[in-house]
Amino acid sequence: MQPHITFITLGVADLDRSIDFYETGLGLPKQAGPEGIAFFATAGTLLSLYPRDKLAEDIGIDSDGKGFQGITLAHNVASPEDVDATLAEAVAAGATLVKPGQKVFWGGYSGYFADPDGYYWEVAWNPSLK
Repeated sequence: MQPHITFITLGVADLDRSIDFYETGLGLPKQAGPEGIAFFATAGTLLSLYPRDKLAEDIGIDSDGKGFQGITLAHNVASPEDVDATLAEAVAAGATLVKPGQKVFWGGYSGYFADPDGYYWEVAWNPSLK
């Protein structure tokens, strides 16, 4: 069996703006790929960016994307201080702070930001993940 790579693809309104946000703003390493799509390596998953209208066309749905779609992305870090630093880094890169870092009911520490296209990212420290 061939090894599998999981991709998370975000349909974005402005590909260049989103590439700048993830590559320059958040420091994710951009991978080689065809023109018109961007790939970023993360630990165990590739994040890809693709124009929202083209992604909707590929799926066969309307591209308006109104409302909360019931999905968030998560980035786990090594400490509560790293949560706050990562949230600040995202905001400095153009994200909107949705929920500042705070202690949460499951014993960790987390907060949320929205990227330039409104995708919600949780930044979390989970003490049970070593």
